[in-house]
Amino acid sequence: MRSARPRRAWRPRWPTRIERPRGRRGGEGAGSGFLITPDGYLVTNSHVAFGAAAIEVTLPDGRAAAAQVVGDDPDSDLAVLKVAAGDLAWIRFGDSARVRVGQVAIAVGSPLGFHHTVTAGIVSALGRSMRAQTGRLLDNVLQTDASLNPGNSGGPLVDARGDVIGVNTAVIRAAQGLCFAIASSTAERVASALIRDGRVRRARLGVGGQTLPLPRRVVRHFDLPRDSGVRVELVQRGSPAADAGVAHGDVIVALDAVPVPDVDTLQKLLAADAIARPLALTVVRRDRTLTLTVTPSESVRRGR
Repeated sequence: MRSARPRRAWRPRWPTRIERPRGRRGGEGAGSGFLITPDGYLVTNSHVAFGAAAIEVTLPDGRAAAAQVVGDDPDSDLAVLKVAAGDLAWIRFGDSARVRVGQVAIAVGSPLGFHHTVTAGIVSALGRSMRAQTGRLLDNVLQTDASLNPGNSGGPLVDARGDVIGVNTAVIRAAQGLCFAIASSTAERVASALIRDGRVRRARLGVGGQTLPLPRRVVRHFDLPRDSGVRVELVQRGSPAADAGVAHGDVIVALDAVPVPDVDTLQKLLAADAIARPLALTVVRRDRTLTLTVTPSESVRRGR
């Protein structure tokens, strides 16, 4: 009778500790990250890498190497670095769409300076939303009770097979076991764009607005699909919205026939495929509805 060969213990070989000796904000910082290609592309959080004058990563084998920021996307709180080293172990993105509540979740990182720490828990919930430091809404966030601490930011959340299902990004400090990770589907898409273009392309209208509940009589009178919209508080001069005739006080209720009940929905609709494409913008202006043709331009971030 042949005995089964014992399994080799699972050990993470790809997470790295990230140190920023001095940034534009005048201090030092540290975080975590993970390599996604054998030639040194590394994913971490934007709030870990942003503003760093120099970045050094510590690899699992003890080597230290310099890294450069390839792309930084504060709106998704993700960044990609390029590590100047060879013979690198790397990890693949898993499919976060197949993640289920209750499955094992393992967080790897360097919390409080303790290199390559592993904590385990389960996926507590799916489809959470939270805001990036820019104020933009992050959707499809995973909730886990795998312990996270300062320094875990940017590290991988992996499943039992060792595939990345999320990027650890936040914790509610006043609570216990409420930790959050950006889903791997989002992280993979953003990382690909940052490696390819150095940025994530998004469209802009050039308006500032706020979500506004609409009176029931207005909803019924205009046969609106939702009972709220986005009230325009500011129209930038020379912007696509200004060129289309959008005015202060207009309430945006639809874009390209898709209902716009709030600011977050409007932001979601202004993705890369909306750039330079004429779209029908439906607004309520005083006692009538108007359909304006607007052609969004590409949004250019100038820092934060």
